[in-house]
Amino acid sequence: LLPSCWIVIRIDGKGFTKFSDAHEFDKPNDERALKLMNAAATSLMESQPDIVLGFGQSDEFSFVLKKSTDLYTRRSSKLISVFVSYFTAAYVQKWQTFFPDLDMKTLPSFDARTVLYPSDTALRDYMSWRQADCHINNQYNTCFWGLVKNGKSKTEAQKILKGTLTNDKNEIMFTELGTNYNDLPQMHRKGSVLVRVSESKHVKDKPDGTPVYRECIVVRVTHEDMISPKFWTKYSYILENTSASARSKKKHVSSPVGEPMGGADEKGTDKLLEEVCIR
Repeated sequence: LLPSCWIVIRIDGKGFTKFSDAHEFDKPNDERALKLMNAAATSLMESQPDIVLGFGQSDEFSFVLKKSTDLYTRRSSKLISVFVSYFTAAYVQKWQTFFPDLDMKTLPSFDARTVLYPSDTALRDYMSWRQADCHINNQYNTCFWGLVKNGKSKTEAQKILKGTLTNDKNEIMFTELGTNYNDLPQMHRKGSVLVRVSESKHVKDKPDGTPVYRECIVVRVTHEDMISPKFWTKYSYILENTSASARSKKKHVSSPVGEPMGGADEKGTDKLLEEVCIR
C-alpha cells in the first residue's frame, strides 16, 4: 500500500442476517451482540499497537493504522488476513462471556478490505460518514421494528417510512412508539469508538506500604461524537501520528471515556443528518 497514507481496515460480518436470526438477536439492537463486537475489536486493537482508532456499528468495525505504519510492510493481503482472522477468533472465544446461556449454533464469518486515505481531512470524513451511517440506520431500524412489534407488517412499515426525513422518524417514534430518540443508548445512536488513553495503575507497594502507580496505555470503548472537532482535539494523538504513550509523557491524558459528548457535539451529528432522506 502507498506510503504516507492512512490505512483503514474495515471488517464486516458475512451473512450476519442469517446468523443473527439463528441466534434470535434482539431487534433493532442486541446489547449482548454489540458488546461482543466491541470486545473482539478491543482484543484486536490491544494486539496491534499501530491501530490508533477503531469504530464499530452493527456487524462492522473500522480500524485506523497510524499514517507512518510499516506493519507487515504495508502488504494489504497480510493486513487483511491477520486482522480478520484474529477478529473472528476473538469473537468466537468471547461468545460465552456475552451469551452464557446460548450455544453458538452456526459459525460467524467476516470479510475485510483495506482503504487508503491520503489526508487527515479524508480520514475524518470517512469516520464521520460511518458514524452518520450508524445514526441513520439506527433511526430507521428503531422505527421499522417498533412499527412491526406494534402490529404492522414489514411491508406496511416500509411504506410508512419510505421517503421520511430525520424529523419525520423522530415524530413517528414519539407519537406512535412512545420513544424519544435522544433517550436511546449512545451505543445504538453513535456506535462504539475505540481509543487509546493513559491511565494510572497500581503496580506494586513499597516496603512501607506506599502504593506505586505508573502510567499505562489502555484501549477504551466510548460513544463520543467523531463528527465534532472536539473529538479530534481531545484525542489529538490520532492525527499527530504519535503514540498515546509518547503523548502521555508530555501531558497526562485525562480520560472521562464512555461519557457522551453533549451540547455542541450533539448538534454536530444532528446538523449532518437533518436533511437526509432514508429509503
